[in-house]
Amino acid sequence: SPGGISDVFLRALGEQMRQRLGQPIVVENRAGGNMIIGARACAEAPPDGYTLCVMPGEPLTYNQFQFRNLPYDPDKSFQPITNFFFLTQTLGVSTKLNVKSLAELAALSKAKAGTLSYSAPSSSLVVFMEKWKRDTGADLVKVPFKGGGDTVNGILSGVTPVGFLGLGNFLSHVRAGTITAILTDGEQRSELIPDVTTLGELGLDRDHTRAFFGLLAPAGTPRPIVDKVRAEVVRIVNEPAFRSRHLIERGLVPALNMPEEFRQFLIDDRVRAERIVRAAGLAPQ
Repeated sequence: SPGGISDVFLRALGEQMRQRLGQPIVVENRAGGNMIIGARACAEAPPDGYTLCVMPGEPLTYNQFQFRNLPYDPDKSFQPITNFFFLTQTLGVSTKLNVKSLAELAALSKAKAGTLSYSAPSSSLVVFMEKWKRDTGADLVKVPFKGGGDTVNGILSGVTPVGFLGLGNFLSHVRAGTITAILTDGEQRSELIPDVTTLGELGLDRDHTRAFFGLLAPAGTPRPIVDKVRAEVVRIVNEPAFRSRHLIERGLVPALNMPEEFRQFLIDDRVRAERIVRAAGLAPQ
């Protein structure tokens, strides 16, 4: 959605690509529907190289296990180009809640049953939160937002005071003291918030998969175009100034794999997603 991590990153990348390729890059946000709206638009676009698609794991790995009917095929409708990055997902709460751990959040939610809500743009994190609620008896209501920017506004306003999303969305608010970071999902603690624990340290890392944003095109896009676009992306992202400002400082972990590697990653991630969704007891809608 507008203002989210992928939107900000893509606009910065798009400007650099415009300069290198001599083609204007127009960003069209197609948020909503658990990313189904954007995925369908990508799948139905002509495979002529003029439509590129930035998508996370929801439409590519999770939706097929959460929805009975999809207007696209997660495997056959898209040509993977490269995985941009993995996100450092962070559970953040309004400092007004005065909680600093999962245990304290669970206790507060029980004390104020039916009054607290949370949002998580990533299906993996929604599944994690719902399983955590079931295991601990925590009482929080899930509220959907279109993306990270909207979720942060909900936390700051107190309307939805709990959010699990990319650290880059609210790092400035953590540093300003208006949002408290409780934990992250990284394999290691983030250098940006080194005092914050990880899911792995709590023994909860098997209950989710890492969130990512990848670059794809409609299936059938000519391979020379795919290779040219990926090559330019790699050159731009590997520039130290761009990498530092638009990835590292936003809690993003660069990936930049080859198209075949990205496709295999998606295949493997679908296996993990199916296991996690079934373990959480969620039935397709």
